[in-house]
Amino acid sequence: MSRRAGQGAASAAARVARLRSLIEAHDRRYYQLDDPTVSDAEYDALMRELRELESAHPELLVPDSPTQRVSGEAARQFQPVVHRVPMLSLDNAFSAEEFLAFEKRARERLARSEPLEFSAEPKLDGLAVSLTYQRGALLSAATRGDGTTGEDVTANIRTLRCVPLRLEGAAPAELEVRGEVFMPVAGFAAMNARAAQQGEKQFANPRNAAAGSLRQLDPRVTASRPLSAYFYGTGAWSADFPEPPTHSALLKQLAAWGLPVSGENRTLRGAEACVAYHAALGARRAQLPFQIDGVVYKVNDRREQQQLGFLARSPRWAIAWKFPADEAQTTVRAVEFQVGRTGVLTPVARLEPVSVAGVVVSNATLHNMDEVHRKDVRVGDTVIVRRAGDVIPEVVRVLPELRVKHARAVKMPANCPVCGSPVIQGDDESAARCSGGFNCAAQRKEALRHFAGRRALDIDGLGEKLVDQLVDRGWVHTPADLYVLTRQQWADLDRMADKSAANLQQALLDSRHTSLPRLLFGLGIRDVGEATAAALAAHFGSLQALQDATLEQILEVPDVGPVIAGRVQQWFAQPANRDQLQRLRAAGFEWPETAGTKGAAAQAGGPLDGVTIVLTGTLASMSRDEASDRLRALGAKVQGSVSARTRYLVAGAEAGSKLRKAEQLGVPVLDEKGLGKLLAGELP
Repeated sequence: MSRRAGQGAASAAARVARLRSLIEAHDRRYYQLDDPTVSDAEYDALMRELRELESAHPELLVPDSPTQRVSGEAARQFQPVVHRVPMLSLDNAFSAEEFLAFEKRARERLARSEPLEFSAEPKLDGLAVSLTYQRGALLSAATRGDGTTGEDVTANIRTLRCVPLRLEGAAPAELEVRGEVFMPVAGFAAMNARAAQQGEKQFANPRNAAAGSLRQLDPRVTASRPLSAYFYGTGAWSADFPEPPTHSALLKQLAAWGLPVSGENRTLRGAEACVAYHAALGARRAQLPFQIDGVVYKVNDRREQQQLGFLARSPRWAIAWKFPADEAQTTVRAVEFQVGRTGVLTPVARLEPVSVAGVVVSNATLHNMDEVHRKDVRVGDTVIVRRAGDVIPEVVRVLPELRVKHARAVKMPANCPVCGSPVIQGDDESAARCSGGFNCAAQRKEALRHFAGRRALDIDGLGEKLVDQLVDRGWVHTPADLYVLTRQQWADLDRMADKSAANLQQALLDSRHTSLPRLLFGLGIRDVGEATAAALAAHFGSLQALQDATLEQILEVPDVGPVIAGRVQQWFAQPANRDQLQRLRAAGFEWPETAGTKGAAAQAGGPLDGVTIVLTGTLASMSRDEASDRLRALGAKVQGSVSARTRYLVAGAEAGSKLRKAEQLGVPVLDEKGLGKLLAGELP
């Protein structure tokens, strides 16, 4: 037993109270505010000390202790719970006209001509729950059920660290709070990835995952799932504590008690503001860290809510304006194979056109043949397709109960559908590839688009349609061919005029003055991304040195393993690629070259040597490309994705998923002022 566990009862009680207060505060900062102030190790030490004290002093153990979130045996079944105040449904609106009709009815019933004030909040796609607190302590929790009777899920709700076991500050002696349990998108993806690795069943979507996780008979299973919750209302409320006058004030009170509420909640005046909020939130829907399927509007004044009253199953003072569905059911007409830049064949389902999230979808990716086999997709199948924001639609699952007799299995073609070259598959990978290389028009097109891309040579104006024409006419086979085309040839292309041709030729001339990392990335060497291209350039200093390097020398580059080293060495060994480099030089290409760090492993690279940085969002003072180049010049490793090894995330305006992941991992986030310090060679 530790010294602390053996201390006197009085001092132990004081220490236990302090530890519980600290742990609850840390839980709130981590799970609700995304702003942890202690490391995992420090948090674990506090929890371990509390368990030891409670073990040594059993009289101090109480049900709302943080150590009791997962306790007891698995239940044999869920017990029914009758809600003291029914959990009613909401009426739905599916268009602006239907919402405006609801708003007009509310004003007419209240005999008001002036605009109404509404509280607006995201309609979470999860599982509705009701929690009862007695004298501030969590007493019970139940699912919505049929609105009158739900299921007792108290043990499972207690495992959610975002849910306080005791409310902060004064509260009604008896209080029911209503909310939604959901699974964040990132947690859902990570959980399904683990399940796939272990050969286990995967969930279809976050809502099903949340519902299934909360309805586990063993609370230890629930505790292992990445669940969260937001609260948005109340049921029973004892008369010893005054109720807030508005719904927005109620939400603030819930937050003050330590209950998580959505940061997307808004107070709006008038129908026009409500319509604008619906459009704005809908546009950001795919970037939110949780799934929503609409916006809930509630008349804000709670006295006016009472005046408006209720229908049999729903209140007259609230409505859910739904978004267009982001999943839909359709039929697979055919499966075709697209050829990518490196020759990888990707199966694509050609669908019976269907509206998904307001957009007509007729194609959906199947990712690869492993996914086709795992989902057992066949031509003729009825499937569920999903679209989120600008992401390419995907086939989520097959509905085998609707499978027709003539459904055909999908097979990888033996020959490339574009050039007819044999399709090959290496022993060390699942992807199948066209062996045609640049003889394949599809690979040529993708390689040229990559070369002209913003992160590579940044040839402004050379878009997809122009590249298609250049390859289809047989004018361009390699990037070097772009630089010998005449202005007349450019002007002869569809949708090109003399001025457009002149602008494009100027962009080509400008692109010749580049950096070695950009050139290496633009060449499209397989598996050589921006970070690897920068590492190769920094190590060898010149293109000639890299071109002449042996496999062993390339392996000396930090973070370059045998597979990538082999591909780099093989690329430069091919006569056609060497000829392309000579032609680029002849076209006037130039880039700064240095002595590099080859053979000088002990030499420091700069003030940011070895510091891993990720940039996201829009920077006001410079482009992200410029910031990346300047950071690399100081020795930093600039990468495209956030991981536990990331030292800093620089976040500009409209930062999205990378910012959320950095917050989840505890990676320090810097604004442009912090970026300025990095560019000055200082660590914030």
